[in-house]
Amino acid sequence: ALKDSKPLERDKYKFKQVRLKCIFNNGKLFYLEYNLRLCWWLLFARFDVVCSVDLDTILPGFWVAKWRDKVCVYDAHEYFTEVPEVVHRKLTKSIWEWVARNTIPKLKYAYTVSETLAEELTGRYGVPFGVVRNVPFQYKEVQETDKARISKKYQLMPSKHHKIILYQGALNEGRGIEQLLEAIPRMENVAFWVAGEGDLSHALRLKAQQLAIMDRVRFLGFVPPADLTILTRLADIGVNLLANKGKSYYFSLANKTFDYIQAQKPALHPDFPEYQRLNERFQIGVLVPDLSIDKIVNSLQKLINDEAFYELLSTNCQKAKTEFIWEKEEERLLAIYSAVEIDNG
Repeated sequence: ALKDSKPLERDKYKFKQVRLKCIFNNGKLFYLEYNLRLCWWLLFARFDVVCSVDLDTILPGFWVAKWRDKVCVYDAHEYFTEVPEVVHRKLTKSIWEWVARNTIPKLKYAYTVSETLAEELTGRYGVPFGVVRNVPFQYKEVQETDKARISKKYQLMPSKHHKIILYQGALNEGRGIEQLLEAIPRMENVAFWVAGEGDLSHALRLKAQQLAIMDRVRFLGFVPPADLTILTRLADIGVNLLANKGKSYYFSLANKTFDYIQAQKPALHPDFPEYQRLNERFQIGVLVPDLSIDKIVNSLQKLINDEAFYELLSTNCQKAKTEFIWEKEEERLLAIYSAVEIDNG
């Protein structure tokens, strides 16, 4: 549990939830403390299979599973050693690469979020990676009263003249959020909602103040998933931009992609392999080749001003959303754990 962690919703889910409280909240001491606490907790927990999500949890899962003759499964949400926060820091990168080399090749079961990333990780570590995309449950109908409740809760700007651009996710380096803020003054009747927090939280708020656009920007902070599905439907355009700052971003397929599809909101996406593949099949958004402000503005203006093009993409989202839902995707995950069960009796 970190200082700004939201309370656990224990009554909402059928599974048991446990939160480990840490003294340190960031940096190397946080990772060290968290891994030690997780290792200690796993030593006495009852389990047959432990799933380690990303490299920052793999050591406790790998070691304790080995000590107790259990199974460790690796779930790679990203290419951890290639994320921007790691790839340019030689010592940090070398530590995480050591962790990867000494754990992943010794595992039998692993999966990740996209086809291209699975191919890359399989080639690098010699372990076959399956693919389980991070897609949402099928969106349910939302009542107008729920929309009004969310608008009031987050103090949203009600205006028929504003086109709402939504970013959801971590406020980290290379996500194009700074450039989006700089694009806002160049467009009329546009508002920008930012749902999430991260390393750049303070800097982005300061930048919005310096650009004198706080009347058109709403920093919503951490938003619970149930609220986020409604917020996404209240917006007009989604944004999911990335700089090519490493293989993790280049091979990514962000979950926000599918949230925008479910809400039938055309979006901006990076011109990377997975988004090229998705857009060739369904054409659900605009691919932006880089994070230049001119290209971002032009892409947004295309969606704002060309109503026929916007409606085409929205209709395509409606066609695509029946495929990219957890009700179907969960079959891939269940197949992986069925194989674990069969192999280990």
